[in-house]
Order: sequence, then structure tokens, then C-alpha cells
Amino acid sequence: MTGGRRDPRAVASSTTATRGDAPTPDAAPAAAPRRRGEHLPAWLLIPAIIAVLLLVLPFVALLVRLDWATVPAAITSPAALQALGLSLTTAAIATVVCAVLGVPLAVAMARSRGWLASVLRTLTTLPLVLPPLVGGIALLALLGRNGLLGGALAVAGIRIPFTTAAVVIAQAFVALPFLVISIEGALRAIGTEHERVAAGLGASRFTVFRRVTLPLAA
Repeated sequence: MTGGRRDPRAVASSTTATRGDAPTPDAAPAAAPRRRGEHLPAWLLIPAIIAVLLLVLPFVALLVRLDWATVPAAITSPAALQALGLSLTTAAIATVVCAVLGVPLAVAMARSRGWLASVLRTLTTLPLVLPPLVGGIALLALLGRNGLLGGALAVAGIRIPFTTAAVVIAQAFVALPFLVISIEGALRAIGTEHERVAAGLGASRFTVFRRVTLPLAA
């Protein structure tokens, strides 16, 4: 140092050393190695492709064999419009019926344990394994003119077979198990912790069901 001034070379050397000691930003993390279990075996693609073809090819064949020239007149005919209106109406009513009846059943199944849950799940999934023809015969045996309940309803002046109500009942019979099973699975995965916390804060059972259970199941 001369005359109170630092040597420029010493200052430069000190600066270089300081920069060399400063921590450098972390390098970008290397990509995690792919684990072998993340990818399906190649041989699984064969049955998967066959399954897709089994689901898609019938619709492709239907579209190929369809006479497209007659489609506009067919879908705008009075009979087609009436059938479409009936289908939309019955589907909307069946959806409401499934929601009103299925959500409480799903909650009961999700909160049940032991043999009761097994019995409820078996009875609920029974329509899923029945052929459509068997399901129709079962409904007719229940609600037909000489059915288990149809006879009593006929005496009271209520006729179910071949009516709009019969269509709604059939649609609900088919769709209800899907709704119940999906909501039950969601509720079981979520658990009961949120409901216990709400009950511990003083909420009534109905409030817990309306403000906690239903939003979680949606």
C-alpha cells in the first residue's frame, strides 16, 4: 500500500477470490430416472387394443351401414321428435330419482361396516350383473298386472306397465347402481375426519350431511 492507497492488483485479486468463494446457484436438478414400474409391459397393449376395438367397432359398423340420405327426414319426423322428447323427459326424472334415493344409500353404505356393508353392496350391484332381459322380466314380475305389487296397484287404479312411469323406473333401475357405487367410493376415500370436526364444533347431523357430506360427495 502506497500513500494510503491500495494496490489495484491486490484489489482485483481480492475481488476475484471473493467471487470464487460466493455460492453459485444450484444447477437445474437432473431428471429423475424413470422407474421400470411406471410403464406398462408391451404385451398389455394387445388386450388393451382389442378392448378398444370391441367398444368402438360396433359403432363404426353402425355408422358405415347407415343410410345418411334418410337421416335428416328420420330425425325430424313427428315420431322421432316425440320419442326424443319422451327420452329427455324420462331421463331427467330418472336422474332426480337416482339422486334423491341414491345419495342416502351411498352414504349409508360408505359409513357402514361389516356384514351390513357387504349385503348393501351386493344388493346394489345386482342390477349390473343381470342381463337387460332378465332385469326387464324382474320389473314386470314386480309391477306387472299380475306382479307382486302390480296387482295391488291395479286394484287401486294405478297402472304402471307400458307407461311413462315404467320407463322412468326402468331407467332408474339401471342407472342407480352406477351413482351409488361412485359416490360410495368417493366417500370412503375421503373418510369421516371432516364430518367429525364439524360435529365437534356443534353442527347437527343434518347440517353435517348438508354442509359437509354432500359437498364432499359431489
